[in-house]
Amino acid sequence: MRVRYGFIGLGNLGKYLAASLLRAGFDLTVHDLHRAAADGLIQSGARWAASPKELAGTVDAVITCLPSPAASTAVLTADNGVLNGLRSGGTWIEMSTTDQNEIERIARLAAQRGIATLEAPVTGGVHRAAAGEITVLVGGDRAVYDTHLAALQAMGGEIFYMGELGKACVIKVITNMLAFIHLVAAGEALMLAKRGGLDLAQAFAAIKASSGTSFVHETESQLILNGSYNINFTMDLACKDLGFAYRYGREFGVPLELAGLTEQIFRRAREQYGGSAQSTQVVKLLEDALHTELRAPGFPAELT
Repeated sequence: MRVRYGFIGLGNLGKYLAASLLRAGFDLTVHDLHRAAADGLIQSGARWAASPKELAGTVDAVITCLPSPAASTAVLTADNGVLNGLRSGGTWIEMSTTDQNEIERIARLAAQRGIATLEAPVTGGVHRAAAGEITVLVGGDRAVYDTHLAALQAMGGEIFYMGELGKACVIKVITNMLAFIHLVAAGEALMLAKRGGLDLAQAFAAIKASSGTSFVHETESQLILNGSYNINFTMDLACKDLGFAYRYGREFGVPLELAGLTEQIFRRAREQYGGSAQSTQVVKLLEDALHTELRAPGFPAELT
């Protein structure tokens, strides 16, 4: 019998993950703080639930994709939350980027009710989620992973099973830490090219074809050169993830000098442009400081 899924959190990322489940033919019920966020999914065949508890009571597994550990905790443990609605034998799948200690804590509460937990954060950008090609990092019991593998494959491209619960949290934070470091570096490289009198479009192409390229340069640098900065990922989220990385560094005894410097740069950018600003606007700090814009024709406002 096919698993009935519930999906909570239909933001920039979640709406595409949920849509992928629908396209693959999964039975889907959805919920979000904003009812309008579900309109397109409902038109495509999803059902609406008025609360996390109501949703959980009608499905076999609940997927959450939320902006913070606090949001996930509230959705799971409130009186009208998932744990008060999901039956014993059900599964909670956390696709948010969250805290290792917190997901383990909530998983223990879930286990007391006979509910299994998987963590399945994603990486690669919203544009890859829209195409159903985002990378999924999974932690939890292997048998539970096997049960839900078809749904994970429907939402993503490459699927990596990282081991026991908590391991996917760590690797996801590592990948985001690297992405933010690469973003700051890409901005500095483009500024060097600009101040050196190079054509920025040609400089972008040369870097992309060089040993100095990165996934971030090949994607987010395009949005900087366009001037939209529109990566659909906020300064608040970037600072949250860098904070996780720095905490893991202290916990695991690893000096994260580059990550620490990058975190401070992002905090300055958040103070300057606001927590809801695009994370790519961290490069704008350098542009503003030098009164020099990094722009070139032919680059998209959004990634597709």
